[in-house]
Amino acid sequence: VQLVESGGGLVQAGGSLRLSCAASGFTGDDYVIGWFRQAPGKEREGLSCITSDSSAYYRDSVKGRFTISSDNAKNTVYLQMSSLNPEDTAAYYCAAGYGTAWYALQPPAYWGQGTQVTVFS
Repeated sequence: VQLVESGGGLVQAGGSLRLSCAASGFTGDDYVIGWFRQAPGKEREGLSCITSDSSAYYRDSVKGRFTISSDNAKNTVYLQMSSLNPEDTAAYYCAAGYGTAWYALQPPAYWGQGTQVTVFS
């Protein structure tokens, strides 16, 4: 399985960004793709994930601000982030695992290389 993230960058507080994760190489029909982030000096945390049948899960702290979606035709998962604040500054990682719900990412079997998001005030 290969995961390639894109879409990170520099954004002003209050702004929005959309991250993309292009996925390939799955050998089964049941898998979960999600987004994690890690800020300097902090532990990596899970943000959101989506199953192959489009069930979505969110960390409480990002509910209402972040939206995960998938385009199965493009094998791509998106994370739309809005109302960004400097505390959202981190390296964002796409991750995947086989399974049918969020626990397929506990822990993920596959990781992307990460994309940096920096929010300035």
